[in-house]
Amino acid sequence: MIDHADPGPGGTSGRPPTFTSWLRQRSDAELAALFAYRPDLVTPVPADIGALAARATARPAVLRVLDRLDRFTLCVLEGLVALGDDRMAGGPGVHPDRLAAAVPAPAERVGEAVADLLSLALVWRDSGRLRPVAVLRDILRAPAGLGPPLRALLGERPAERLNPVAADLGLPTGYAQGDPAERIAAALTAPGRIDDLLALAGPDARPVLDRLVWGPPQGTVSGADRRTGLASAASPIDRLLALALLVPVGADTVALPREVALHLRGGRLFTEVPADPPPLEGRPADPATAMRAAAGQVFTVLRSVEELLERWSEDPPGVLRSGGLGTRDLRRAARDLDTDDTGAAVLIETAHAAGLLAASGEVDGEWLPTPDFDLWRESPGERRWLRLAEAWLRSPRVASLNGTRDARGRPRTILGPGLDRRSAPEVRVDVLLALAAAPEGTAPAPDAVAARLAWLRPRRQGAAYTELVDTALREAALLGLTGAGALAPHARALLEEAGTEDTPLAERDKTRAGELLAAELPRPLDRILVQGDLTAVAPGPLVPELARELALSADVESTGGATVYRFSADSVRRALDAGRGADDLIAMLERHSATELPQPLRYLVADVARRHGRLRIGTASSYLRCDEPTVLDELHSDRRAADLGLFRLAPTVLASRTTRPVLMARLAELGYHPVAEAADGTVQLTRPEARRADPRAAPPAGRDQEEPAPPGPELRMAAVRAVRAGDEAATARRRPVPAPDSAPPRSSTAATLSVLAHAATEGRRVWIGYLDSDGRASSRIVEPARVEGGFLTAYDATRAAVHRFAVHRITGVADLDSPADPPKDPA
Repeated sequence: MIDHADPGPGGTSGRPPTFTSWLRQRSDAELAALFAYRPDLVTPVPADIGALAARATARPAVLRVLDRLDRFTLCVLEGLVALGDDRMAGGPGVHPDRLAAAVPAPAERVGEAVADLLSLALVWRDSGRLRPVAVLRDILRAPAGLGPPLRALLGERPAERLNPVAADLGLPTGYAQGDPAERIAAALTAPGRIDDLLALAGPDARPVLDRLVWGPPQGTVSGADRRTGLASAASPIDRLLALALLVPVGADTVALPREVALHLRGGRLFTEVPADPPPLEGRPADPATAMRAAAGQVFTVLRSVEELLERWSEDPPGVLRSGGLGTRDLRRAARDLDTDDTGAAVLIETAHAAGLLAASGEVDGEWLPTPDFDLWRESPGERRWLRLAEAWLRSPRVASLNGTRDARGRPRTILGPGLDRRSAPEVRVDVLLALAAAPEGTAPAPDAVAARLAWLRPRRQGAAYTELVDTALREAALLGLTGAGALAPHARALLEEAGTEDTPLAERDKTRAGELLAAELPRPLDRILVQGDLTAVAPGPLVPELARELALSADVESTGGATVYRFSADSVRRALDAGRGADDLIAMLERHSATELPQPLRYLVADVARRHGRLRIGTASSYLRCDEPTVLDELHSDRRAADLGLFRLAPTVLASRTTRPVLMARLAELGYHPVAEAADGTVQLTRPEARRADPRAAPPAGRDQEEPAPPGPELRMAAVRAVRAGDEAATARRRPVPAPDSAPPRSSTAATLSVLAHAATEGRRVWIGYLDSDGRASSRIVEPARVEGGFLTAYDATRAAVHRFAVHRITGVADLDSPADPPKDPA
């Protein structure tokens, strides 16, 4: 029940109390807490308390809250719905003492659960009684395994079927003395009457009832809707039907009335109620070891994401026609990162959710890093990880669904449609909170985590939820939130700090999670160990400049706690092609090597540099120039180059009928490795350009998330003020201001202008009805400042801002000040 009545002094207005009037009496702190628990109620901010009450009792909003209740709180709520039904004797609602006696749990725990339900606005108080919101009756149709009340069951039966029951109970028949269903229900629920009827039904009828007592409350009986009476009853079921201890609800279905079941249960709602979650059991895990393992995985994640996006900036994969990433590109990424397809998929999806990766276009586009990637890789390691971890927590994408098929049989692909699961962010948080609840030094077993979540989210259990829980555990380990099966300290701090402010953790100046992780991450090094077998060992992360130079001149051979790079003729040639000289390369290695540069590496660099650029390609169609005629003689006689159509122009010049790009690519395949030269004969050395996607193409993390994020403290209090002001505008006592009487006829607009002008002069508040540009009507309380040019400039108390109103859109004006006569028109 929802109303818009002003509760008046003391919370009463002479009208029966309602959910809206109860909600209106909540304090600002209680409303702010409600908005924190249920952010959907202020998305957008409701106009007033009445609109808030309607939204809070809407079926989708209530279902969303029910899905987040733990098993014990849900049992208490079912008890409230079962005992507080207004169709039962005693009226709507239930006294807290009766509820505590019916729930087999400590009274203080029941009281705590009731307080939580009140905070969530699923239950409200009515003169000392607890009443659930009305929609719960339709959602929880069999609360605590109980059937409908007797009045509801009998009210659906025709009168000719109720008359025999009334006669057997010694009650008047027909409608002469009121509704027979009400009469029969009142007689059966009288004290001691059910025991008498059970004795009348006979001991052989009790086993029939015992099957339905603890639910389900319905059973199948052949010919359940048959006509029967106590005198003609031929079986125990016939006697139960004649005495209304069972009521037909279909041709072959009977139901046990709620009052009868509660009597047979001895007033108890449940046989047992798990008031506490099951313990989190598992194997021992040293906290220091878990922290080191998690930090090592964080380091691997940061290096893998940076390495992958660096490669994709030069050689990006294409966007599929369906909008995802191809299977071949995913497998290549997994091979490059030395992981499996699922691990690569998680890293790619997380980078995309963090805004580091985007498609360059919707049609024939490519997957490229965004400009944010350049800023991200220059940030400290802990900040980079926080951005990835927050993005993963908020993202509804489930990378592990890659390769599965949708309802139409089409395969789902990474970065493509079909991988969204609305509940994924909440499941991830629930999994991490379950891990955080484990005793220190314990790595909970997956089965123990699943059992705890089954208690924590009983309404969400199923195959899909179980899959999300398993996926969250694997992905948390992959991203470095857990180590050795236990939650890492920096992940625990992340859970505590996330959502406390509107600013993301990665952008805050100081965070506890960042400090804990920074203390464990290896510091970037500017030294490497160059060895005689043409390898270099980086014992940890390298400073960005050295990492880029080393990636240019060497290839990664293995990764782990240390990264091994191998120098080869191709890798050295790659550095020379990018404009590095042989002396520059040797000097860089000598500057950063902790050991003396071995002679084989010097010979390799010198040998490649000596042969680098001997052949030069220019534009005729294209030509080759070399200062050593013997090299051109070798090439001209090479049968593999016959397709290039080479012919000699001079001892040091060959011409080709192919274009320069084709000629360069073909000669590189043949092992000659030419370089390009400009028209003036200078060498043109270029490194492949690092490409970036349009930043507008990279959606912020969590954009696709359907669940609204909890508002911060300031936003919650602003929403409370807005709702209070809107409620004042909707419920304030106002006195209509009639148009002034005057000799010449006056329009309503002229009267409105006159009233507003006087209010501005006298500094009075007024109520106005207003239609916005979309035709939506609203109530406003305003303090007029000036009226000119057909517009009213006033402070809008409803919106807490100065606003301009078009006078022709004002539908009515009322005075909020109690005394005084309406202002008279000076004309």
